[in-house]
Amino acid sequence: MSDTRKVLRVSGPDTEHFLQGLVTNDVALLKDGLVYAALLTPQGKYRADFFLVPDGEDILVDVAEGLAEGLAKALTMYKLRAKVTISETDIAVARGPGPAPEGAYADPRDPRMGWRAYDGRPDESADWDALRVAACVPESGIELTPDTFILEAGFERLHGVDFRKGCYVGQEVTARMKHKVELRKGLVTVEVNGAAPVGSEITVGEKAAGVLYTQAEGRGIAHLRFDRAGDEMTAGDAVVRFAP
Repeated sequence: MSDTRKVLRVSGPDTEHFLQGLVTNDVALLKDGLVYAALLTPQGKYRADFFLVPDGEDILVDVAEGLAEGLAKALTMYKLRAKVTISETDIAVARGPGPAPEGAYADPRDPRMGWRAYDGRPDESADWDALRVAACVPESGIELTPDTFILEAGFERLHGVDFRKGCYVGQEVTARMKHKVELRKGLVTVEVNGAAPVGSEITVGEKAAGVLYTQAEGRGIAHLRFDRAGDEMTAGDAVVRFAP
């Protein structure tokens, strides 16, 4: 999926309460900066991930352009009698590596992901794939799909889910995975020696062990079945190993 972003605006007297009952993270954390969160299906699977951005009494939603229309429709469907308005904006998203400059926000997922800003400043260049791989940060349309469970995608490590905030869509399944099940699958950073297209199956011997996704600088993000993963795996023409 393209890095192009769209910014939605949620406004109205019920804005915070409305979003609090839908998204995976605690909207009250907006007092400290950006909040990374997701909207799930009732079955606990990924629907969209985004950043919530404080903007006076309103909350902006910074989401991948390809997910924006569907997210806006979903929020509208959930609106019911809540006194909120969901609208598109023409706000541009800028990002850059390193500490956040004045007027920008630190990316809450991982310090290596730099900063984001919504005030019209230009992007600063960086090898974002390499930074994502190093921090094992998934991207919508690549590592994040409609079959994704967010705990397998690292959302707890990436500060994208709160287990104390109360109910939200998909909360029961997510909480059950957290408290009652040891994760058997998940995203990890691996070393990749050789060539393998994105989406290549990872195998150990004759057994499927996972899928290799984004790659940069000899490393990649892989979704692995931990019970099948081994010290040396293959994907395409590449040898895959757990990164130290």
